[in-house]
Amino acid sequence: WRSSKVLSSLRLALKRMLNFNVPPVKNSAGEPVWKVLIYDRFGQDIISPLLSVKELRDMGITLHLLLHSDRDAIPDVPAVYFVMPTEENIDRMCQDLRNQLYESYYLNFISAISRSKLEDIANAAIGANAVTQVAKVFDQYLNFITLEDDMFVLCNQNKELVSYRAINRPDITDTEMETIMDTIVDSLFCFFVTLGAIPIIRCSRGTAAEMVAVKLDKKLRENLRDARNSLFTGDALGAGQFSFQRPLLVLVDRNIDLATPLHHTWTYQALVHDVLDFHLNRVNLEESTGTESSPAGARPKKKNKKSYDLTSSDKFWQKHKGSPFPEVAESVQEELESYRAQEDEVKRLKSIMGIEGEDEGAISMLSDNTAKLTSAVSSLPELLEKKRLIDLHTNVATAVLEHIKSRKLDVYFEYEEKIMSKSTLDKSLLDMISDPDAGTPEDKMRLFLIYYISSAQAPSEIDLEQYKKALTDAGCNLAPLSYIKQWKAFTKMASAPTSYGNTAPKPLGLFSRVMNTGSQFVMEGVKNLVLKQQNLPVTRILDNLMEMKSNPETDDYRYFDPKMLRVFVVGGGNYIEYQNLIDYIKGKQGKHVLYGCSELFNATQFIKQLSQLGQK
Repeated sequence: WRSSKVLSSLRLALKRMLNFNVPPVKNSAGEPVWKVLIYDRFGQDIISPLLSVKELRDMGITLHLLLHSDRDAIPDVPAVYFVMPTEENIDRMCQDLRNQLYESYYLNFISAISRSKLEDIANAAIGANAVTQVAKVFDQYLNFITLEDDMFVLCNQNKELVSYRAINRPDITDTEMETIMDTIVDSLFCFFVTLGAIPIIRCSRGTAAEMVAVKLDKKLRENLRDARNSLFTGDALGAGQFSFQRPLLVLVDRNIDLATPLHHTWTYQALVHDVLDFHLNRVNLEESTGTESSPAGARPKKKNKKSYDLTSSDKFWQKHKGSPFPEVAESVQEELESYRAQEDEVKRLKSIMGIEGEDEGAISMLSDNTAKLTSAVSSLPELLEKKRLIDLHTNVATAVLEHIKSRKLDVYFEYEEKIMSKSTLDKSLLDMISDPDAGTPEDKMRLFLIYYISSAQAPSEIDLEQYKKALTDAGCNLAPLSYIKQWKAFTKMASAPTSYGNTAPKPLGLFSRVMNTGSQFVMEGVKNLVLKQQNLPVTRILDNLMEMKSNPETDDYRYFDPKMLRVFVVGGGNYIEYQNLIDYIKGKQGKHVLYGCSELFNATQFIKQLSQLGQK
């Protein structure tokens, strides 16, 4: 059992909880016990990326309802609750007990419940004469959301409370900062309890990451000191979950690298997150309903909204989420062609089977083909699933491609990579900003901020005025720049600014033949850029710590060599960094890395936070 699989440990914990907190028995012939699941928004966010409605049904969940919705009494059915231990949730649960909504109550708290709140529930149960019906009360320690086998994020509800903006507000009070840190630590603590491992913590000094480290360390120590109730020993974890291999937890502050979250990207998953509405593994698309013009005066056609889940069970997604976009478009096309070939084969066999007449040839062909058709028919469900995935990725990739073409995202990606790797630029930055055809005002702002963050010398006031004018003319909001200016002045380190490697992506000429002939994707004019593996700052810190390299960036961190690595970014993360870490660790045998962040934002959401910080 590899303790790096956070997804499977969380799924296991949830299934156990839905089975009244006893491990589900494999292949038991009996029907599952029918029950209702009551969750709050936090519980919903934790469960929805991991268990599908079908899986819930297989586990006997007939209804899943939000705690604060109007629910009817179902007196002969047990209810499993999965909620945060907040005042209003507990009031509502006490009300449920008083109203005798269900046969029995299994109360599971996402995060540990306090003694006083537990007493409130006990009093309500006594008052409602329902003590015997409250079957179990559990602290689940599941206060985090897992999106991939190697990626988790702290929260989705109320994420603005722990956002980059919240941590970096100039007017933040000590108590507010404590609350934010406690929220982050609570989730990280839950994460390590679920994994059954006590991390060795490393962090940079003098940052929010260090505050998290100190608090987490204290919480882990307190828990271990109380041997009887420690969550890391004995049966609390179920057999075999506790691992003596201690993972390394590297806590990184978002401020070490503000360029990457603004960077235009070129890999599939990061692009989907950047340009589409992609949230907790679900992407929402607006489908245009054809281009036929409606008669004059008619209402414009409504766009269909479609949502798709991009999960770990989607093989195409798992294989290609980290690939450069051109490769993805090509693979979708290849999958489509292989599917069509299979489909044609089934059609051909059917038409042969329909042969009339008694001639010898047909009969001998028939016996031959019966076997073939049987195998073709038995692969039908597989074929249909393949078709579903091809349609899904054709739609998603087409939507991404529209953005790339209309905003010239390939040009931005290549140009920013050159800025970040200090290569020579083939076009002046002013020209890029003033080009009306290239990108949205936000794209231009992102590009300029990356230039501003990565330049060793800030541009002179005269140049800066010129850039500002061009940006304003292009319709940009300058608020983020005023924050980044303060930030840069504040973090004027003795050393040069963060470096991002020194290789720009290489264009591969135009797309291969597959893409040019009869493809779904018209890639004309889009550059076929190939990524060069270079380590982003977060990956580089991990590399220095793991390989014990001496480097000014990480010399004040302590040393050791664990096999399992956890990187956690305080202040928000993104898919570009996640992908960079995954690509990096592929080359290191026997090592596993996990990426976590206090929130997951794309560039649009991050720029919004920067501009709120810049407006003050």
